[in-house]
Amino acid sequence: MSKIQSVRGMNDVVPATAPKWQFVEDTARALLESYGYGEIRPPVVEKTQLFARSIGDVTDIVEKEMYTFDDRNGESLTLRPECTASVVRAALQHTLLRNQTPRFWYTGPMFRYEKPQKGRYRQFHQIGAEAFGMPGPHIDAEIILLLARLWRALGLKNIELELNCLGTSAARAQYRARLVDYMQAHREQLDEDSLRRLASNPLRILDSKNPQLQPLIENTPRLLDHIDGECAEHFAGLTAILDQAGLAYRVNHRLVRGLDYYSRTVFEWTTDQLGAQGTVCGGGRYDGLVSQLGGPDTPGIGFSMGVERIIELREAQNQAVEEPRPDAYLVGIGDAADWALYPLAERIRDTVPGISLVVDAQGGSVKTKFKRADRSGASVALIAGERELADGTVAIKPLGEGKQQSINIEALKTTLERIKSQGSGHLDNTS
Repeated sequence: MSKIQSVRGMNDVVPATAPKWQFVEDTARALLESYGYGEIRPPVVEKTQLFARSIGDVTDIVEKEMYTFDDRNGESLTLRPECTASVVRAALQHTLLRNQTPRFWYTGPMFRYEKPQKGRYRQFHQIGAEAFGMPGPHIDAEIILLLARLWRALGLKNIELELNCLGTSAARAQYRARLVDYMQAHREQLDEDSLRRLASNPLRILDSKNPQLQPLIENTPRLLDHIDGECAEHFAGLTAILDQAGLAYRVNHRLVRGLDYYSRTVFEWTTDQLGAQGTVCGGGRYDGLVSQLGGPDTPGIGFSMGVERIIELREAQNQAVEEPRPDAYLVGIGDAADWALYPLAERIRDTVPGISLVVDAQGGSVKTKFKRADRSGASVALIAGERELADGTVAIKPLGEGKQQSINIEALKTTLERIKSQGSGHLDNTS
């Protein structure tokens, strides 16, 4: 019988690699909460209409990449391809925007049906944040500066910030007409994807990765030259704050992002160390999305970053995460000790809250048990034989150099706390 494998493009996170994920997630969680962002957890499955209305019917995501199916009642459901629309839907459903300016953050899996490759998977994970009710450029700057601080906390370097302003929908409509005229005049140079987008979503041509199109795209009219005065003032305010904070950035006139709901500020953080998948984080404003989904006019801005790409970038920059190791490994010697080992382990955990203690749950010789203790990476072995059980002690032995000593169980707390804090088996002055 053949083995069942995971779905292509949907990968397991095994214990050996989980610490890398935990480090990124824990670092981001602590930073976001320190900025006043509260966690929100929307469901993985949403009504398909949510993404068609928010992302846009003619985007690649909705047209080609969503995992969509009918449930038993015939309702069209979709595995979420992104989380901003879900957060807006949840905020409206639970009246979280009424007379408030909330900040939310989230983490979890997203799903897109596309060709799996390094840095691009069918199930991928994002950490993101959304802020509502603040129309000025200050919240744009806060989110961007928060991300710059996050890269420092993660030990990441060589990540470039790119900015652009998409203006209002009216300004984009005027620009769209001029862009179509420009592209029609060079129609013979367009590839199949660009010809399709020319009729449906011409701004997405600017995001093409086809190297043969880059000279043509480079000479397109600039969107920033067609935005209204209010949007230009907003963008100038944002760049002034970033300049004052000393944060480097590059204005990328071709940056449009792939979702229809963006307006005004858009940004990406990119690197040249991940090959073709160089974007590690992106976001921007979506001031019309809340009303588009049935709510009041409410400005919003957010970002999302790919956890897999962050982990891959940390590896490319040799940022290691130390594997967690237990503080102690409990070994029983003799039949009576094997039966008493688990109640003893619970007593130790009660005595030293938070201690990481692994109990040897296999049989074998004493030598074999100590080999397992060595492989565990624990600082010390705790040994319970019939004699120790009878007189209320345990033997404690550094796994490495050091002498074995006996210690009263009631006095174990001080010794184990020192081991836990020092990460070593120093046993001087124990009794």
